[in-house]
Amino acid sequence: MKRKLTAKLIEGQRPNPSKRLDFRDELMPGLVLRISKSGTKTFCLHKRINGTMPRLTIGRYPIMSLAEARERVRQVLYAIETGRFEDIPGIEVETKPTLGDVIPDYIEKHAKVHNRDWKRKEALLAKFTALHGRRIDEIKRADVVKACDVIHSSAPVSANRALAHLKHLMGWCVERGMIDASPIAGMKPLSKERSRERVLTDDELGALWAASDAEGYPFGDCMKLLILSGQRRAEVAEMQWSELDLERRLWTLPSQRAKNGRQHTVPLTDAMLDLLRGVPRFLGSDFVFTTTGRSAVSGFGRLKDRLDRTLPEGTQPWIIHDLRRTMSTNMAMMGVPQPVTEALLNHKTGVVSGVAAIYNVYSYADEKRAALDAWSRKLTQQIEALDVKPHLGPLRRA
Repeated sequence: MKRKLTAKLIEGQRPNPSKRLDFRDELMPGLVLRISKSGTKTFCLHKRINGTMPRLTIGRYPIMSLAEARERVRQVLYAIETGRFEDIPGIEVETKPTLGDVIPDYIEKHAKVHNRDWKRKEALLAKFTALHGRRIDEIKRADVVKACDVIHSSAPVSANRALAHLKHLMGWCVERGMIDASPIAGMKPLSKERSRERVLTDDELGALWAASDAEGYPFGDCMKLLILSGQRRAEVAEMQWSELDLERRLWTLPSQRAKNGRQHTVPLTDAMLDLLRGVPRFLGSDFVFTTTGRSAVSGFGRLKDRLDRTLPEGTQPWIIHDLRRTMSTNMAMMGVPQPVTEALLNHKTGVVSGVAAIYNVYSYADEKRAALDAWSRKLTQQIEALDVKPHLGPLRRA
């Protein structure tokens, strides 16, 4: 808050145990009286120097009087203007990191440790480009609202997700003492989200299969396996050969890679086996879908742009995650029991919990295999009925 500082005002101010107080002087530009939560009163100078905004500690009250603080600030401002700031002795420079500095620190020390989808978190935080150069303690709620509005204009759901991650980052900064309170605590999402209901039609699935076939390895084959298995995009894209037992026809997704943190087994159907046996293997690499051998495939946004251009005119917007709902919906129409579908999709509601989970790693194994076989047969019928020209690869009949 901005006030005309007086000795009486300074003497009468009491600390707020929940947050730090800053009073900007109306008479001397840049002079700030800071009162800590413990009651320490400090004169500071806020002034942009060489493109940065450090906080300069001038002195502590009452050792330094208000008049002395104003004179000292005048001297420092003159030195800054004349380019002799470095020559001033006795000035403490308190620099706070910018949001751009904090994000990689937060990702490394927190997100990579606690979040399997830390890359997604990092990508969403990167959307706050306009705030990356701002000091973390100077970011205001209005700044975040403005930045979120920009994101929301083109990606409403992403704006909500980005805000959620920024709120968590701000809370992390509070815990580490970088700021006293989060400026966006309690801030609500910009728009209400509705559960997605998108299910791809038979025509769309056929066109998507044909486009994936034309795309080839690795992205096309990865998309085919997403359609055949109904598993999550990251789980399929990051599939590793060490997780596969082709003899026993099983893919065991370790708990470290599963979204819900539980080991998950997916039966490998004939269609999946044919696909996997046909993909190239990189020497010394464990990744099934890779372009370098050193990391799993990425860049699905560009892939989807290519696929969208091949779909029938008038195709409604869709996302890759809709493939899971498409398979689930078709299984319901085929009479597959809901608990089997839930277990196959590795939803929490479909997973055995507690002690029983230890003895049910292969829960619904036979039922899941039968359901996936039925799904493969239906896909074959759909694609053959549409007379899709590209070769059907793993969906050929035995």
